[in-house]
Amino acid sequence: MNKTMVNTQGQPPIVAVATASGRGAVGIVRVSGRGLGGLARALCGRDLVPRMATYGPFRDARGGAIDHGLALYFPAPHSYTGEDVLELQGHGGPVVMQLLLARCLEAAAEVDPATGRACLPGLRPAEPGEFTQRAFLNDKIDLAQAEAIADLIDASTEAAARSASRSLGGAFSREVNALRDRMVNLRMLVEATLDFPEEEIDFLEKADARGKLDGLAAALDAVLAQARQGALLREGMQVVLAGQPNAGKSSLLNALAGAELAIVTPIAGTTRDKVSETIQIRGVPLHVIDTAGLRAEHEAADEVERIGMARSWEAIGQADAVLFLHDLTRVDEPAYAAADGEIRGRLPRGVPVVHVFNKADTFEAPGEAAARMPAWLAAHAAQGDQALALSARTGEGLDALRDTLLSLAGWQAGGEDVFIARQRHVQALRVARAHLAEAQAHATMQDGALDLLAEELRLAHNALGAITGAFSADDLLGEIFTRFCIGK
Repeated sequence: MNKTMVNTQGQPPIVAVATASGRGAVGIVRVSGRGLGGLARALCGRDLVPRMATYGPFRDARGGAIDHGLALYFPAPHSYTGEDVLELQGHGGPVVMQLLLARCLEAAAEVDPATGRACLPGLRPAEPGEFTQRAFLNDKIDLAQAEAIADLIDASTEAAARSASRSLGGAFSREVNALRDRMVNLRMLVEATLDFPEEEIDFLEKADARGKLDGLAAALDAVLAQARQGALLREGMQVVLAGQPNAGKSSLLNALAGAELAIVTPIAGTTRDKVSETIQIRGVPLHVIDTAGLRAEHEAADEVERIGMARSWEAIGQADAVLFLHDLTRVDEPAYAAADGEIRGRLPRGVPVVHVFNKADTFEAPGEAAARMPAWLAAHAAQGDQALALSARTGEGLDALRDTLLSLAGWQAGGEDVFIARQRHVQALRVARAHLAEAQAHATMQDGALDLLAEELRLAHNALGAITGAFSADDLLGEIFTRFCIGK
């Protein structure tokens, strides 16, 4: 779907509470549609001056005051949605907000004395995300900016919020649009040559098509790298703490979180179920999950522990990385080392594993803790495992662990100015890059088929357009906007 061919003309007006549920100092009821003057008069008893706050009562059907607050009227197209918008800002009690919402729906059907017609025919409650969807359809924002609004609301770290704000301001869209402009210019050159073959212009040489194509591919690679960083800020990384009972998993979770989240005792098997916490390292959210201690099922003390271990393995199977904890005071025990080896053998292939040797504070000699890392660890080096020693009790080695986690996540230093991105953006950029690679292959061939080159450029162009919504399927729009809260 080409979104420039769609707008909200003919769509019914909508209304919703635009602030979060619950009590608050201020609550907002928002209306969007065409011709809101009659509704404003019914609610406020007067005509409103555009873009000027008007204080007064919000009236019920008998003229009594439901609440006193500010009314703001934004005529189209200079509003959030691109339609006429009316905002009623009252006291943020849930009962007051529901009364105002009900009054808007009631007043919409009343006759406006000034016109002799219904104040706002067809007014209905808004669907989730419908205000932002109308802003998108009316060209107030593009699709990437619309998604950035939801990401700004849902941001779990300061860095994610700042990055979402950059995307909302158009930083990501400008990068994508710059790529699309270069793509258009290149497509024009290729297709002009296809249209006029009799000119016998050596397109690849005289127009420097190869140079333009290579430059475009390099620019796309740079945007893709930034988008990966932005997606990491938004999505974060799921890290699971695994290991035998009493290895220090709960202590490590508490140390990373800086709070006593999990119960810690010397008794093996204290943790019976998953304990989750989202922390941030340099602005990158990490979803850390402490799991029940792992051992052979027949060694479980009871059915509760067996269920806890099953949930531990389930969490490990969904992890982006596993911190495999080992107790340095027991690594020389054959039975303990064998059990650790069995656990490592069951960990999913392809999931990064960091071997964390805990309780380094129990050794006084410098380097003794690292020296006690068992020899069997070397056998797993080919699988890309990493290892470090630390003390969850004293904090020794925690900074090294944080750096390791950021490295596993793919975070790069200097990423403070990235824009927020989603996995669908990253995937679209990857698709565009794959088509550019095919185009580069056609361009380097002697007597290469220009029609195939043109087709690859067209497909790459469409993939970029899907990011900002220049070309978007209806089902994609539905999936995006229904995830918004009602009133946004």
